[in-house]
Amino acid sequence: METKSESLKEVINNFCHFNIIDTLIIIIISIIIYRAIYKIFAKTIKSKINNKVSKKNQTYLKLITSIIKYVFIIITTLIVLQINGINVSSLLAGVGIAGVVIGLAIQDALKDIIRGFAILSDDYFSVGDIIVYNGITGKVKELGLNSTKIQDIYTGNIVTIANRKIEEVSILSENIYINIPLSYELKLHKAEKVISEIIDEIRKNENTYNVRYLGVNNFNDSNISYLIGLDTSVDKKLQVRRDALNTILRTLEKNNIEIPYNQLDIHNK
Repeated sequence: METKSESLKEVINNFCHFNIIDTLIIIIISIIIYRAIYKIFAKTIKSKINNKVSKKNQTYLKLITSIIKYVFIIITTLIVLQINGINVSSLLAGVGIAGVVIGLAIQDALKDIIRGFAILSDDYFSVGDIIVYNGITGKVKELGLNSTKIQDIYTGNIVTIANRKIEEVSILSENIYINIPLSYELKLHKAEKVISEIIDEIRKNENTYNVRYLGVNNFNDSNISYLIGLDTSVDKKLQVRRDALNTILRTLEKNNIEIPYNQLDIHNK
């Protein structure tokens, strides 16, 4: 007990004689070195993005810059304590119960860091992906050790997500699937001919990467569903889908083909 009390008194005395000048010098030097390294990585990231390097590699680069920041903070803090006469080793060894309390306080932060590495290793998502979180659809702008930043594709707002909430995130794909309902009376070869015309028209949309006919999808009560697939960038999915539906209607009207609706047959005895 006496040893711990003496160590505590030593720490308090050392804080009272804090070496402000040396401390400021260490902090300034640390900031200068960090900014120099950060600029190098920032230029590398920008260069890689312009050269269309994979999203995963972009994410790794941004995560490395985040790790460097935390490493500099920790190292600078330890150096500052040491130059002010505080025995860092003794301090860490003597925290005792306080260490347990701090550990409990930062357990969420540790979960975030662990999840941050899991996001990368398991490839949940990468910088540039479009994800949905809590009803918000956004593009991943930055993946850090403890959080992920996304930009809402509708409002431009930046939203920060704690990495431990990865289970609440879903990733949007670039695929769109549309069922075209056509009458049973329309012969298969005529149906596929008009669908081919629809696909040719949809391909004219500059935001559509690929359009394909996938075949008969279902026999419904009053129509047959013919399925087509489209590929586009995720942030343009809604508009591309609207444009495709508009094209389907115009093409069917042009060919004098009506979209069948549900009918109810009533039989009287």
